[in-house]
Amino acid sequence: MKNDTINVIGLGYIGLPTALMLASHGVPVVGTDCNAALVRTLREGRTTFREKGLEELFAAAVEGGITFTTQYMRTRTYIISVPTPYDKFTKKVDPSFVVQAVRDVLSVCPDDATIVIESTVSPGTVDRCIRPLVREGISLVHAPERIIPGNMVYELLHNNRTVGADDRAAGERIARLYASFCQGEIVVTDIRTAEMTKVVENTFRAVNIAFANELSRICRHAGMDVYEIIRICNMHPRVNILQPGPGVGGHCISVDPWFLVGDYPSLAKVIDEAMKTNDSQPSFVLERIHETMQEAGISDPSRVGLYGLTYKEDVDDCRESPTLQLLQAQERHLGVPLKVYDPYVEKDLVPNQYHDLDAFLSDVDLVVVMVGHRQIVEAQEKLAGKTVLDCRHVLSLPGVHQL
Repeated sequence: MKNDTINVIGLGYIGLPTALMLASHGVPVVGTDCNAALVRTLREGRTTFREKGLEELFAAAVEGGITFTTQYMRTRTYIISVPTPYDKFTKKVDPSFVVQAVRDVLSVCPDDATIVIESTVSPGTVDRCIRPLVREGISLVHAPERIIPGNMVYELLHNNRTVGADDRAAGERIARLYASFCQGEIVVTDIRTAEMTKVVENTFRAVNIAFANELSRICRHAGMDVYEIIRICNMHPRVNILQPGPGVGGHCISVDPWFLVGDYPSLAKVIDEAMKTNDSQPSFVLERIHETMQEAGISDPSRVGLYGLTYKEDVDDCRESPTLQLLQAQERHLGVPLKVYDPYVEKDLVPNQYHDLDAFLSDVDLVVVMVGHRQIVEAQEKLAGKTVLDCRHVLSLPGVHQL
């Protein structure tokens, strides 16, 4: 299979690194995306988002012969990595992008092709939405990604993988393909198990984060230090509480658990409540901003600044960002647009967005650290004289307010 050309469909945060990793390890790859501007950028030798090690991987893949196009090609193996959003009312997965990609593949592929779906889907999605489309002779495989922005290249190389397939031989064949670069263990199972394990992994983390967020509210109410409590509790060998924060973003932990709530509304009660807790955290931060303003004697909301727009530190990914969620809810709390700065976000995404840290700091009295970028940790001396609400617990300055 290593000599067969692989057509990777979808060149976003997951598809592009996967395509580059395969190509840099000697696998012939054609990357396909319907976004002509994105394809043009890649053809010009430029990546489309910032990620540690991605530029070097891109160069190695180009040397390995990777090409980019808006067209689907005729080959024997396809990897589909397109978005799978969820309906915010029904909480069910929206498989339309995957379904369309499969339809497009079926219009060109031979009758013995293998279609690998990397996109995260709810358990049973392949059976309900994909299998009825596929003609006899074509193998279906589900190999959900397991990487995180900020450390994608390393995790692609080292994380364990799950490959779900109807046919064991097809699963083993795709496992060998991933083994061309993956140094972790690759488990071959059935498709429904592969679907479920990916969603459960992210749901476990979401519930753990919700517990930490709820614990932070309890400790705030009771006048206790939640971070000290978590630190001591985590010294127990069977306890691993994650850290509270201003909310949950990205396209995994903030989305995937809703698939289970949407599909099993009468059963996923703990998951449902956990997700509601996480989704309400930006509003809790707004309350803390208001309290901090009162404590510091700051009366002008226009002197409040949010540091960080991305959903996590040291990446440029703003999907489901807690800061964006907070800004959507802020009017009923503070009434005026807050100032915002993020060193990783070059485009103007929101009003009052700054592109220089010093200019941002000069125009605010209260700095709310929404994202723990390395920049603010290393330059925290610039916050001297400011009132600071550290929602990520990353600063060591005296007198910093916490969640």
